[in-house]
Amino acid sequence: MLKSTLTPIFSTFPAKPSYPKLLTRAISCTLTPTPPTAQQNASPNIFTTPQLPPTSAYIHLPFCRKRCHYCDFPIVALGSSSTQTYGDGDDDDPRMSNYVQLLCREINATKVNFKSHPPLETVFFGGGTPSLVPPRLVSSVLDLLREKFGVSSDAEISMEMDPGTFDAKKMEELKALGVNRVSLGVQAFQDELLKACGRAHGVNEVYEAIEIVNSCGVENWSLDLISSLPHQSPQMWERSLRLTVEAQPKHVSVYDLQVEQGTKFGTLYKPGEFPLPSDVQSADFYSMASATLSDAGYNHYEISSYCQDGFECKHNFTYWKNKPFYGFGLGAASYVCGMRFSRPKKMRGYIDFVQNLENGTMDYTGNSKIDTRDLATDVVMLSLRTATGLDLKSFQGTFGSSVVCSLCEAYKPFVESGHVLCLNEQRRVLAADEYNTLLLNEGVIGKGLAYIRLSDPDGFLLSNELISVAFGVVAP
Repeated sequence: MLKSTLTPIFSTFPAKPSYPKLLTRAISCTLTPTPPTAQQNASPNIFTTPQLPPTSAYIHLPFCRKRCHYCDFPIVALGSSSTQTYGDGDDDDPRMSNYVQLLCREINATKVNFKSHPPLETVFFGGGTPSLVPPRLVSSVLDLLREKFGVSSDAEISMEMDPGTFDAKKMEELKALGVNRVSLGVQAFQDELLKACGRAHGVNEVYEAIEIVNSCGVENWSLDLISSLPHQSPQMWERSLRLTVEAQPKHVSVYDLQVEQGTKFGTLYKPGEFPLPSDVQSADFYSMASATLSDAGYNHYEISSYCQDGFECKHNFTYWKNKPFYGFGLGAASYVCGMRFSRPKKMRGYIDFVQNLENGTMDYTGNSKIDTRDLATDVVMLSLRTATGLDLKSFQGTFGSSVVCSLCEAYKPFVESGHVLCLNEQRRVLAADEYNTLLLNEGVIGKGLAYIRLSDPDGFLLSNELISVAFGVVAP
């Protein structure tokens, strides 16, 4: 599941990932959508795709051995002695088998209101700890997805996996099912930090998991880290980053801990107070990660995401590009036909939801009027999370030149401070004086001025405030 409780910025703005929390409230706004040009109709972009059929699916498998102290996700704790760790034996835990049956019922009852439906290009198993689920149950989900929607032969099929929950046999079985990308929840390379977080694995299991992934020939794998943990020192963080680079994953996700109400950490700690680091120390951790991973050849392509060339997470790009997606399972969110919908986070509520879906009394996939104001705020938030930034020409083509000009004016002081970067069509960064001169000329958008993005790391660190500035323009 998208690490919405782990954010690389230091206030309450949402972070991944496997789905982002988006603004969908009603907002007073004077935006007027511009009819798409013939070129836009021929080549849909992130502003014109909400009504297209989804080509991505998020599957929530909520099972964990125990709840981590920072976790507020919808999970089912099986207990540390769960016999499902490596999937041995013929008998599945009934909690898992019953849930997967319910999940498949939801998928099967989902209406497909499109004349044609291209096959899924990405599937993401999040949790929870999906690697606890026996491969035969994973197979039943994938088989149904292929039957219901089709799955492309070269689809990216990702699974979140925790150290200590799989062996080489299980990894090979998952590969045979089509799983070709692994997101490994390491979080730290210090036993004392893992124990303090309530993680069920230790450092030895981290090294064993990395060895299994590599020995099984999984090239496309990601390593997850958490910074700003209780009692975490700069030396500890530097070591975790160094060992991550030495492990040579193709992708790295770095999340800054956010203390959530209702969690054990929420009871024990207050953000910014010892033993948690201060905001300044957290910012230093973020800057250290950016510098270390960039120096090691990783591209910082999204606020919390780094990758080697060509190994961006295709599934997460569905979110950053504001494309529609299916979500199935406990607490999962979907974005279909311009409508964002989250399932109940409690099992009883989810059971009722599936029953209503089967009975025809619930339909979240029907056509709904797309609110231009909501779409604009979503696009701004998602685009500015990425290194690509906001495509001003496309934004202007959909929402009008007035709002783009106002946005560029609002960002002038941040361009001068270096927190916001403005680029031309060749993605050359414009100097502040050059930017100010261009703003005096009409028709500059898409020619001299093509993109706005946040700088790395300083702009990303202030992304809450900078995106709020944009919201003040787009939705005053």
